[in-house]
Amino acid sequence: MDKNTIRNVIYISLTIILFMAGVIVYGVILNIREVPLQEAMVGKGFTQLIDPNIIIDRNTYTLNLYEDTVFVKSYRVSFGRNVHKVKNKAGDEATPVGEYKICSIDTSHQYYIYFRLNYPNLDDAAEALRKGWITQKEFNQLKFEFYYEGCTKYNEALGGDIGIHGIGRLNYIFKNLPFVFNWTNGSIAMSDENMNELYSIVKVGTKVVIK
Repeated sequence: MDKNTIRNVIYISLTIILFMAGVIVYGVILNIREVPLQEAMVGKGFTQLIDPNIIIDRNTYTLNLYEDTVFVKSYRVSFGRNVHKVKNKAGDEATPVGEYKICSIDTSHQYYIYFRLNYPNLDDAAEALRKGWITQKEFNQLKFEFYYEGCTKYNEALGGDIGIHGIGRLNYIFKNLPFVFNWTNGSIAMSDENMNELYSIVKVGTKVVIK
């Protein structure tokens, strides 16, 4: 390559690096403004949350924490890559919609902390049975798991392994992006720091509504 080409490559590379650095710095500034959960609780008159529940809004990219019916705090989240679709099949990389529960908690997950949801639930299974995606035998098995095992197992037609998790290794970069980047398999992702806050509050059985 001649000198002009090398110079242009260096210039473009530096421009990209500076742009990304500026984006991350802007994201850091936005995150500094976030109110810690304990402060948000005190502001609502709570010293602890007895009946926490979660409502996740796919349109606003938020996870909203409530104590019973009282709003406590909102968190920014990301969804599955296929963000405009509602999950109903394995491998569609979409986030499901419905009422679920946290059925297990993993503190040594690839993405930091993982709250597994009981997807597919009975509504998901019933819809799949109606459409002929699963057999009556598969439906009965999912029903048994739903009532007696808590977490429903991965289903070949409907998929599974959907939950709320952190970011893990790339946490500093992803949490400081000032825009939403949907990157998961259909799960809901948030910063590791925010997962720590939720982990201090939620438990197995906590209701999670995704809409």
